[in-house]
This record gives sequence, C-alpha cells and structure tokens, in this order.
Amino acid sequence: MHLFYTPNIALSNELPEEEAAHAMRVLRLQTGDEVCLTDGKGAFFQARITECNRKRCLVEVIRRQEQPPLWQGHLHLAMGPTKNMDRTEWLAEKATEIGLDELSFLNCQWSERRVIKGERIEKILVSAMKQSLKARLPQLNEMTDFMSFVKRPFKGQKFIAHCHEGEKVPLRTAIRGDEDNLVLIGPEGDFSPEEVAEAVKQGFVPVTLGRSRLRTETAALVAVYLMNLTHTSE
Repeated sequence: MHLFYTPNIALSNELPEEEAAHAMRVLRLQTGDEVCLTDGKGAFFQARITECNRKRCLVEVIRRQEQPPLWQGHLHLAMGPTKNMDRTEWLAEKATEIGLDELSFLNCQWSERRVIKGERIEKILVSAMKQSLKARLPQLNEMTDFMSFVKRPFKGQKFIAHCHEGEKVPLRTAIRGDEDNLVLIGPEGDFSPEEVAEAVKQGFVPVTLGRSRLRTETAALVAVYLMNLTHTSE
C-alpha cells in the first residue's frame, strides 16, 4: 500500500498538493482506492480516496494506528554540513532510514559551507521516512553557531567526535541505551581546538569512531547507527 505524508490529517482530509499530484498523476489512483497516510508524529492512517481530480485528492480515514517507538530515547545528531551538499543530503536520507529524532547543522570555525537549504533537506527527510515506513519525521533545525549550540541545555549524554590528539573514548562503548544522546560531528576541516575545548567545558565527552579517518558524512552516519543500535530493543 502507498504511504503519503499528511501532517495536517487531523484537521483536513485533503492530501497536500505534492502528495496529491503523486497519487493522481504518477500512481494513477482513483476514487475508492485505499492508501496509507502518516502525520509524521507517530501515527499511521488507513484511508480511502473519496474524491480524486486534477485539483485535489480527498480521503476518508478508516483507521488510526500508533507506531510503537522503534528505539528508546531521543537521538540527536549535530554536524557541520559538507562543502558538497550532495554528501549532506545523502547523510540526511540514510540517517532517517536508520532512525534518529533530530538533525542540526553547525556553523563551525573551519566550516566550508555556512548556508543550507532547509526546505530541500526537509523533503529528503520526508521521502526517507516514507521509504523506510516510519511514522515519525525527524526534527530539522536551522544552521546554528557552534559556540551557541554547545551552551544549550541537553538532558542526556553529550559527545563530540574530533580528530585532534587527546584522551577519547569509543562512542560504541560510551553510549548508554537508557539515556538521550547528542553527538557532534565536525565539518571537513574538523572542529577547531577552541571549539573542542568549549564543548568539553560544557560537558561534552570526546569520542572516537574507530581507527579509520572518516569523511564528515560517513562519521555522521556511523554515529547515528551506533546511537540507534544501542537504543533498539530488537
């Protein structure tokens, strides 16, 4: 059954314009066909199309079902976006498929990209959510200055992965599955020593992701995978 993103389904029985166009022009769905909807907030809806024309697609909700949490806790990744935006978009897609709750982008001292197109990233998150049959859309945050970000309160474990010398613990052994997690991944130029020092001052634990030197987007995906793996019951 086809899955459509309908964030306002509780208030309106009309599919969003882009989803309606996909249903009518690509999938050629018609009145009477059944579809599956998600509000991106944790619920699936079984529905039937009641009207379908060039202008709009209306549905009647038959059944609502909550999707049980697929992992415990709140998983938050914050990273410096890559210079090549394709790599960051790839990361956003794959991280959503694996599973996370929140994605933030950091404006770091050595960043080579300081602007992102949030609308485009949001579309990628929605598509990945539907593709992986999830009912929860990760929260996407605007670009934030690194120093301001690390000073924000966060309830749970806080980690910073960097390539500088110094004492670090493996992320895979440091994560506790009964707490929320936030992991910081630097841009291609890494975090500056001043940024690492400030993060540590604010309670972030320096971690390593292994012996290999990883690209930014690879490191970010490894971090998401390790968080999700530790917090998944199955």
